[in-house]
Amino acid sequence: MRTTLGYTVESIGYVIGAQGLVSFVSQTFFGTEWGWMHKVVDLPPTAYLGIAVAGLALIVCGVKTRKTPPHQKVA
Repeated sequence: MRTTLGYTVESIGYVIGAQGLVSFVSQTFFGTEWGWMHKVVDLPPTAYLGIAVAGLALIVCGVKTRKTPPHQKVA
């Protein structure tokens, strides 16, 4: 269960992080809207950078959850 949860959190983190980064780069450097996140919320570029950081935090959390050794039962 722990491994499945870790992969799920990590996968969600990749999607959120990528969309936040794409939205930040497109607004900052090109003045356009890329990705699908701008269709859901309309935020300034720095907020999209914060979303990318939140995605990175989910990735790290998912990896740590997967690598945590299982609890041993005490007899």
